[in-house]
Amino acid sequence: MTDIKVLGIDLGKANFHVIGHNDQGRTIFKKVFTKTALLSYLHKIPTSIVAMESCPGSQWLGRRVQSYGHDTRLLPPQYVKAYVKTNKNDFIDADAIAEAAIRPNMRFVPIKSVEQQSALVTHKLRDGFIKQRTACMTQIHAFLLEFGINHGKGHPAIRRVPSLLEDAALDLPVELRKSIDHLYQHYQYLNEQIKLLEKRIESYINQNESSQKLLTIPGIGMHTASRLVAEVGNANRFKTGREMAAWLGLTPRQHSTGGKQKLLGISKRGNKQLRCLLVHCARSILRFKHKYSDTAFGDWITLMQENKTFNVATVALANKLARIAWAILYKNEEFKLA
Repeated sequence: MTDIKVLGIDLGKANFHVIGHNDQGRTIFKKVFTKTALLSYLHKIPTSIVAMESCPGSQWLGRRVQSYGHDTRLLPPQYVKAYVKTNKNDFIDADAIAEAAIRPNMRFVPIKSVEQQSALVTHKLRDGFIKQRTACMTQIHAFLLEFGINHGKGHPAIRRVPSLLEDAALDLPVELRKSIDHLYQHYQYLNEQIKLLEKRIESYINQNESSQKLLTIPGIGMHTASRLVAEVGNANRFKTGREMAAWLGLTPRQHSTGGKQKLLGISKRGNKQLRCLLVHCARSILRFKHKYSDTAFGDWITLMQENKTFNVATVALANKLARIAWAILYKNEEFKLA
């Protein structure tokens, strides 16, 4: 087993299919492990490259394998697909992972710390509650509309629901009033849960120095700052701010051939939620751009809006915010508005 250079692991819930390659890329090891047996095996063998696809459970396993001294590499599934040969099964997937892991230009997913992953769980839980609250509000609007009542949109309209249900002048069935009240109580519950999660995010920021430095960037708020730290972590893995902006999908797609350059809209690759937050941050800056009128930052915004449409200027500003955030995390300094 000392000849193994790279191990490719196809992750499963209970079983893990493992392929081992030597220096020439030939398969010299092939076995199925349970989770306990796999950890025991990896703990005993000499240090080598251990590769797996980035998926649920890969971050936890990656941290464990890394603690054993192995060079742990997490690969995006779309980059592994090109190395899958002929038919598809678990061993073929593991073989493709092992082959892709040693390509010189391969891009890898960073292994997050426990703190980063825990913070992301809080953010994702909040996102889920917000989606549920939106669905709940939509149901209330739809059910009332079925009985001819159009009481408006948004949270102000929902807050008027209790008084609407108590209005005896409205000819609403008792069963409908009970159902709408049930939905309203669920809406209130979701509001409370979202507020609790926001307090936890605020507490995380107060304990994290990097998040506090990101808050000094114009337009960056509590959720964006904490999510940047949780998603990006160590900015050293990006050589430049443009690399981080490209990783977030805020740079143009390219479709060039024959020496002719053709740039399209933004690629929208990477983390959708973080990209969305940065775009909203850019919108808030453009709305209150008068605050930065006497600074170089404000001059850049004015010039951009004069030459570009509003949406293009917004995305360009989001790209700039991503680059600034990279500089803050890379240099570990606060933003200074010149």
